[in-house]
Amino acid sequence: MPTMPYRYGRSRPVRVIAMILAGGEGKRLHPLTRDRCKPAVPFGGSYRIIDLVLSNFLNSGLAKIKLLTQYKSHSLETHISRAWSMATITDDYVECLPAQQRLGREWYRGSADAIYQSLHVIADEQATDVCIFGADHIYQMDIGQMLAQHVEKDADVTVAVIPVPATDAQRFGVVIVDDEMRIVDFEEKPLRPSLMPGRDTHALASMGNYIFRTDVLIEALEADASTDSTHDFGHDILPSLAGRNLLAYDFQTNIVDGNTEHNRGYWCDVGSIDSYYEASMDVISVHPRLNLHNPVWPLRRAMRHLPPAKFVHMDEPGERVGQAIQSMVCSGCIVSGGLVSTSILGPRVRINSYARVHGSILFDGVDVGRGAHLGRVIVDKDVVIPPGVRIGYDHDRDRARGFTVSESGVVVVPKRAKIDA
Repeated sequence: MPTMPYRYGRSRPVRVIAMILAGGEGKRLHPLTRDRCKPAVPFGGSYRIIDLVLSNFLNSGLAKIKLLTQYKSHSLETHISRAWSMATITDDYVECLPAQQRLGREWYRGSADAIYQSLHVIADEQATDVCIFGADHIYQMDIGQMLAQHVEKDADVTVAVIPVPATDAQRFGVVIVDDEMRIVDFEEKPLRPSLMPGRDTHALASMGNYIFRTDVLIEALEADASTDSTHDFGHDILPSLAGRNLLAYDFQTNIVDGNTEHNRGYWCDVGSIDSYYEASMDVISVHPRLNLHNPVWPLRRAMRHLPPAKFVHMDEPGERVGQAIQSMVCSGCIVSGGLVSTSILGPRVRINSYARVHGSILFDGVDVGRGAHLGRVIVDKDVVIPPGVRIGYDHDRDRARGFTVSESGVVVVPKRAKIDA
C-alpha cells in the first residue's frame, strides 16, 4: 500500500486523507455570510478563508483533500473548481463532497455526523489516518509536524491546541493535559477553565483540528450515530474517548519554513465581524502576524486574467491624486484621483476622484463614487457607492440605511446593496 513520505513517522505505514469541515453557516459574520458559507468569505483581497487551510495542507505535502459542504455552498464549490484543480498526473485532489443523505433522509446533524455520512470516502482511500480540520480559521501551519508527533507517539487521536489567556478561554473548548501533553479531560466553554501545566494564566484551547487513527474514528462515530447527542467532535466524540491515547499538539511549537518568531503561533477564529476586521487589518500592518509574502509557504488562490492595478491623476494643488498608503490593492483596481489609506481593495475596485477610503475592506467590483468617504467599512461585492456619500461616520444613519454596525463600530454594507445618494 502506498504510504506518505518518510518524514511523517517511522513506526508504521501512513496513508492520510484530509476531511475539511466547510459547511459553516457563520451567523455572527452576517451579512457577509448572507449569500455564501463562512469558508467562502473573501480575505486579504484576493483570497478566501478556505484558501488558508488548503494551502497549509498542500504546503505540508498532504494533497488528498475532501471538503464537506452544506450551507450555501455554491460560491465555495465554484471557487474550488476554478482555483484548486489538481494535475491529473498524480492521484492528488481537492474535491467538494456535498451532503447526500446517503444514510437516511437527514442532512448533516453536526460535525461528527458529517464525517460519519462520509466514511465511504475514507474506506475508498484506504486511509490509516484522517485529518479532520475546520475551514474557517486564519493561520499558517505545517501539518506534517503534527502528523509526525501523532504517528511517532502512536496516538489514537491528536488534537491541535493553542494557549489562550484564561479570561478568553470561555469562548473555546478547553483541553486538560498532564505534564506529557496527554489529554485527561475536556471542558466546553468553561466559566472557570482548568489551567495548562506550568502556565497559571493560560488554558489550552482546542483549535478544532484533529488527527484520528481510522479505526478509532470509525468506532467512535458508529457509537455516536445511534445516540441522541449533538454529533459534535468537541462536545461528544472526544469526551467519549476518555481513557484512550489522546495527545495534545501545541500549535505554538509549529515552525513554518520562511516565517519568523513573530509569525509563530498566530491563529485567529474569525467568528465575528470584529475579529474578521482585525485579522484583515493585520495583513496590511508593517509587521503582520500572518505572513502572506512568504515565498516558501505560498498562499494559493484563484488566478484571474485581470490587468495590474492602476493609479491615475497627479493634480496635487487640486487635491486630486490617486494614491494608496499602507494598503493592499489587488489586480484590476483603478485608483483615480482618490486617497486610500490602511485599507484592502479586492479585485476590480474603482476609487473615483476626491473619494477617501480609510481603514476599510472593499470586496470584488466595488465602485466608490466621486467625493464619497468611507471610514472603517466593509463593502461586499459589486456595491456602487454613490458620489458624496459618507459611510462609517454616523452610525445611526448607517443603521437607518440597513447596514450592520459591529460592537466596535465597523459598518458592513451587504452584497449588491442599493444606496441612496
